[in-house]
Amino acid sequence: MKRAKYLFVLICGTLVYVILSLTVGQNSLSCYNQMEEQKRIISTQKAEIQNINSELSLELTAIKNDKAVIAAYARKLDYVADGEKIIKITGLKPAKTSLYETGSVVRHVEPEYVSERLCKIAGLCAGLLVLLLFVINDVKSYENEKNKRPAINGIPIYDIPQI
Repeated sequence: MKRAKYLFVLICGTLVYVILSLTVGQNSLSCYNQMEEQKRIISTQKAEIQNINSELSLELTAIKNDKAVIAAYARKLDYVADGEKIIKITGLKPAKTSLYETGSVVRHVEPEYVSERLCKIAGLCAGLLVLLLFVINDVKSYENEKNKRPAINGIPIYDIPQI
């Protein structure tokens, strides 16, 4: 019976450690969910950046090859073709040049978890607490046995010294 008690103490401590490790530990399900959320955010950011890259590649190709696009960009930079006349109108706001949105910065965030050391300490404390409860129970049962008087068929036996 004593071996079973000690085995139960080990099982309780190990069970507390395993439960803490699986729920809030470093390799727990909550950490996994946090990392999956970061992965999803990074994937959407990557897709946006790839779309911007493809748009810019098309624009670069157009600037290199299409004469009408080259002329339009040259006019934005105040260049004039042969035979064109410049008319400046005052009082108008200058046209805003379009800047490209390159996405926002995504930084790696460490997932929140309870350290492995703390999980192990909690498991050890739980095992020691169960062991302490067993020891207290054994002491109480020993005291009850000590205070109990022997009896035969309900008749108490008194140990009176002989004179």
